Amino acid sequence: MAAIALMIGRSRTYRPSLWARIFLSESWKLVLSASSSDRIRLQLGADDDIPCLDVAEVSSSKALLWHTVEIRSKGRVDALSGLTAKSAQTLRDDLLAFVNQHLAELIDSDKERLREVDTKIRAITDSNQQYLAHADVSRAIASVPGNASFALAHPLFDANLIPATLRAYLPTSFSMLTDPAVRSRYNENFVVHEMQKFDGFFSNLGGFSLSQEQREACIRLEDNNLLVASAGSGKSATMVGKVAYVLEKGLYQPGEILVLAFNKSAADELKERIAKQLGIDEDALECRVTTFHALGRGIIEETEGKPPQLANWVEHPAGEARVIDKIIRELMDTNEEFKRLWIDLLSILPKADIPAEVFDSEADYNRYIADRNDQSGSTIGTLAEIYVRSLQEQRIANWLWVHSVEFEYEKQISFEEEDGSQRFVQPDFHYPLTDTFHEHFAINADGSSPFDNYLEHMQGKRAGYKREELDFFETTSAQARDGTLLQRLEAELVKRDIPLIEKSTEEILKAIEPVVITHYQKLIGVCIKHIRASQLTLEMLLERAKSLHDKPRAQHFARAVWLITQAYSRKLDEAKRIDFDSMIGDAVRLVETGRYQSPYSLILVDEFQDISDPRANLIKALKHQKPFTKVFAVGDDWQSIYRFAGSDITIFTQFEANFGACWQGRLEQTYRCNQLLADTAARFVQRNPAQITKTVRSTRAGIPRSIRVIPVTVEWRKPSFPAACFQLLERLDTFLESIAGQWRQQEGHKLKVLVLWRYNLLDPFGGQIPQFSNIEVTGLSFHRSKGLEADYTVLLDVSEGDYGVPSRIEDDELLNLVIPRPETYAYAEERRLFYVALTRASRGTFILCNRRKPSRYIRELCEIADDDVRFEAVDGKELDQCPRCLVGQMVERQGRNNTTFYGCNQFPECSHTQKTTRLSGEKICRQDRERPTTLQVK
Repeated sequence: MAAIALMIGRSRTYRPSLWARIFLSESWKLVLSASSSDRIRLQLGADDDIPCLDVAEVSSSKALLWHTVEIRSKGRVDALSGLTAKSAQTLRDDLLAFVNQHLAELIDSDKERLREVDTKIRAITDSNQQYLAHADVSRAIASVPGNASFALAHPLFDANLIPATLRAYLPTSFSMLTDPAVRSRYNENFVVHEMQKFDGFFSNLGGFSLSQEQREACIRLEDNNLLVASAGSGKSATMVGKVAYVLEKGLYQPGEILVLAFNKSAADELKERIAKQLGIDEDALECRVTTFHALGRGIIEETEGKPPQLANWVEHPAGEARVIDKIIRELMDTNEEFKRLWIDLLSILPKADIPAEVFDSEADYNRYIADRNDQSGSTIGTLAEIYVRSLQEQRIANWLWVHSVEFEYEKQISFEEEDGSQRFVQPDFHYPLTDTFHEHFAINADGSSPFDNYLEHMQGKRAGYKREELDFFETTSAQARDGTLLQRLEAELVKRDIPLIEKSTEEILKAIEPVVITHYQKLIGVCIKHIRASQLTLEMLLERAKSLHDKPRAQHFARAVWLITQAYSRKLDEAKRIDFDSMIGDAVRLVETGRYQSPYSLILVDEFQDISDPRANLIKALKHQKPFTKVFAVGDDWQSIYRFAGSDITIFTQFEANFGACWQGRLEQTYRCNQLLADTAARFVQRNPAQITKTVRSTRAGIPRSIRVIPVTVEWRKPSFPAACFQLLERLDTFLESIAGQWRQQEGHKLKVLVLWRYNLLDPFGGQIPQFSNIEVTGLSFHRSKGLEADYTVLLDVSEGDYGVPSRIEDDELLNLVIPRPETYAYAEERRLFYVALTRASRGTFILCNRRKPSRYIRELCEIADDDVRFEAVDGKELDQCPRCLVGQMVERQGRNNTTFYGCNQFPECSHTQKTTRLSGEKICRQDRERPTTLQVK
């Protein structure tokens, strides 16, 4: 699928391919003509011209099925979609070259003005009074009248794209504009001198002295700036310092500064701190400090004279989820197609069937398919309350249960072989009503199998059934892949007159785990945002479904979410209301069309890692509407954990591609975690190579063994973790009492403990937080803990499983139906979420896990921190950690002839054995490790 570029005379014509036009609601054609060198000819519904001088930005980006080139010009934004990556890049490059050719013509026609422009540039560089971004030089040039200065100040001017003969006319001072290295040297010297000049200013900002990193971030003012901040590194203090610095320098008026936060509490805190730093009342603060939502609402109200009519559910934290749930219930009652799709998704298609060869190892595949139940061998639960060995068998078993078909799983029978010997086999399914046997064979469409010797085994089974004249039919993995599996199953059962009586909707829903429904509803929430924002169609979703591993499930979900999205949109239209995303979109259009005139020349954005496409578009619209506007974004891509709220981490990690040439700084000094925790967490999260590299330095010395793993014996459907959590908290409280003199600063002082969990169903407190003498306990989910800090953390159920850590269901491939730039690293967001949980503590963290299914993340922590990860029982006694798998414990076992040996409790996954425990003969070390005072406080 490539853009068609045709040369007609001295013109070049571009358009999407025929295949792309099938999916696009409207096609486009763009012409670059030498005879009209001052304008771009664009046909998008109707013929139109875009003057080259009006074009502010040309960019390319990945959309759902193709790439898009976006042209931002005065009063409009045109998106040219239907392009491959190569053709999008070609079109972008050609457009930039075409615009610069026109700029060159303007400069050439007005060369006599270049000396005057030279004087302006020298005036600002010789004064050495301010940091110089490209926009600052362009602003000075623009103050000179004439075509030459107008062209040189144009945001797309690129000296490399104008003729060499013309570049020779440019005075040496123009190197500040045309040579990035020259401007960089100037700015490096400026930063050094400014650090010295403002040392006193930065040494007392709100009672704190900013670090060298923070001071540099305050001084630097490129056109686009990204400050990559570590957890607990003082990013809010830096934003306050930035505002105070530019106002102190007189670079901006207060009303030109916009500070954006993602929630009201964060905005209120920033507003309070900025006002305090400036020594004024909050009500007198002229800088605008607000949320994206409040800004969008304000833009609409100011432009249209009335506030937008928001739907009544959008202000409530759980409002959207409740509306989606209501829509689902209404569709279940009124739409038979949706009812069938929804029931199938919940009961038969709860999890993507992904081929084993996609995974890095067999162990990874086995972890993916297994559920949380502590079963050996058959590990995948079904609605029929039996355990099967594959997701495809689960799909079959659940379908049989839904249709009330009696069956037996792996009933053992025997064949007499041709040589007279007996062969025992276990058919996958047996239907006693007709004495029918059903094998589900793991063979592909070409007749191959991913398993060794499988085809020979399969042929032996087929021959045996035939010899014994047993009623037998088979299904295959190929049928599961192409979506014909269940139709084939149904046809075979109907042929044998086995009755199919579908259970009632109520009975089916009652059997579904609530977390499965919650998971699908979260998926639906993010899909609705993308479908509406990107104007996706059902055809686009179904086309994208073809690229997923589990195509039948993806197609089911695509049709279901499309019906829900339509109902959601109708609900808004009928009420004549909009949601937050629509409000942001409306605000963007008002800015882009020029109906709203932005007063902002400096835009600061907090928590930029949580940015979504609509919010990024609002920033871009404000930036490009007012010439020379700058953006200063602060955040931590390691803490990007809100994909389900629509955030797109690639906007952060590919900041320059999204916003243009930029300065990227670091805040690598943390004031929270001790150095051991900081190092371990940093190395853990950076195992994903897509994360931005940082080296975290802590103001707190490392505390040895401040990561403690506590394996818990888990009994199915019994509250094992709450009991262990309470026992641990009591132990910690007792220990801290014994050393209160080391930490207690005043009467009543307590240390803070955060008890954190991945899913709220693990909440051990039930709303009743226990009270202790020495610790103040708070319980929250991993997500809600972001931004908080404590002395200690307790992480519950860091175990393998669908709802464990990492949560296997959260990395659902269905998100790729709507996300144009999906992450390729396995469990990328889950890794970041665990990093957030790890970095809440300053002194130490306790990680409670299922002793039979410890999370893979625990092994990684052991690989990173080695002996500084201590395995211990809830009472504090050190456990003998397996030296091979790192997550198991060596336990005593009986061998042959009544011999005793020690083996890893993770057997058969780990078969390590030894004659004695690691602690035998190590009395001093053992006694030291068993003392509860090994809990350290600093």
